[in-house]
Amino acid sequence: MPNRTKKYVLRGWPRALTTLTILTLTACNSSEEPPAAPPTSTRPHPTPETTSPSPSPSAADGDDVAACTDGNCEITVTKPVTIRLEGPDGSPTTLSVTEVGPNKIEYEVKSGNGQSKGGASGKGQGCLTVLRANGSGNSCGPLRDTRPAAQQDAVVIQATTSADGTATLHVVTP
Repeated sequence: MPNRTKKYVLRGWPRALTTLTILTLTACNSSEEPPAAPPTSTRPHPTPETTSPSPSPSAADGDDVAACTDGNCEITVTKPVTIRLEGPDGSPTTLSVTEVGPNKIEYEVKSGNGQSKGGASGKGQGCLTVLRANGSGNSCGPLRDTRPAAQQDAVVIQATTSADGTATLHVVTP
């Protein structure tokens, strides 16, 4: 019996080797054409959005900086501006917007010996500054596009960013 097994193994071996050789030669034959390229889609490839950002909502006083001198206004700014107004104790106050850009605003408020700075960047971001005779406070972060409420004995300034490179300033006094 051991001889039969050897004969069987030897008989099968040349056949397997022949089959393997034929398959290898067929696969490596350079005269064959390369496989066809996968079908291409006729749909257009997606392109980056080219739409421009929507403009910010219209401010009640447009871009008229002079509308803020009485301490109550809603204006749109597109570049650095300086606004002079009366502070909470009647002292001269200066609001200086130092930078405006897409979803960005930076400003500074000076009144008497006090000074406050605010700045925000990002969609829907802004700052709220409350200026009082004895000091001021800032809060920056996500803001709604609503007018801030007046506070007794204070000037309230809200600056909100916009994607179109403008910012909206609300100045409110009692």
